Amino acid sequence: MAEQAAPTAEPLVLVDDPAPAVRRLTLNRPTKRNALSHALRGQHFAAVRAADADPEVRVVVVRGAGACFSAGYDLAQDPSEPHPWPISRADGAWARHVLEGWFELMDLATPVIAQVHGYCLAGGTELAASCDLVYVAHDAQIGYPPVRSMSSPDMAWHVWLMGMRRAMEAMLTGDSMSGDDAVAAGFANRAFAAEELDERVLEIAVRVAKVPPDLQALNKRVVHRAMEAMGMRDGLRATADLNALGFHQRSSREYFARFAQGVTTALSARDQQFGDYRTGPDRGGEQQ
Repeated sequence: MAEQAAPTAEPLVLVDDPAPAVRRLTLNRPTKRNALSHALRGQHFAAVRAADADPEVRVVVVRGAGACFSAGYDLAQDPSEPHPWPISRADGAWARHVLEGWFELMDLATPVIAQVHGYCLAGGTELAASCDLVYVAHDAQIGYPPVRSMSSPDMAWHVWLMGMRRAMEAMLTGDSMSGDDAVAAGFANRAFAAEELDERVLEIAVRVAKVPPDLQALNKRVVHRAMEAMGMRDGLRATADLNALGFHQRSSREYFARFAQGVTTALSARDQQFGDYRTGPDRGGEQQ
């Protein structure tokens, strides 16, 4: 009798078409709060490229399985997993390489919608910020806690989406915003009740899909070209380079020494005095 093949692992990105012309991608690491591992990012980019090349797809929705959208880059990354694309050994290469991925997402001809519930932290906020439209649950928690202990953001979207004062507050505290706060700040378009989020986002996706894709590609580009004329991409690249300086600061080196002794302990120590994320009433999971 022939040997049975070992069962294949469940995909890290689930793909379905919940309505005509709508492709939906679900980040599928719920037990890790959809931490953005190399493998997950690789599957995600392969899926969005496939959707962008599919003439039957007019809009893409990105959401997370389980309790949240994404709690950030995977801090317990399997070192055997290759990066989604080549990365150099030069100082600051990590931030530059993730930024190029987010630029690729922005440059797709097909509109992309982020559907955010629960935690949306650090790298998770970068993913959402790179999408064209962002819809959130009222009680979502959106923040960038690494500014407290590690370095400035890999992708400093804050000023471009929220303006100087709100960006400065977010950068100097690392505090999270609720979904409602994120709408008021300009990070997100609208907030809905968590139990309605799937339905409401799908309704909007269907409306977006009514516009012919050749025109939508131009409509997207109008907004991006206007932001680029104001210096957005140059600004993001400049701040990505500044990210590398953070890792050479004494505070960051001390943090990584604690980090080497235990991820959970280091994260809890970081957030204990603030009383949030891992130490708050709704404890967060993997996060950068």
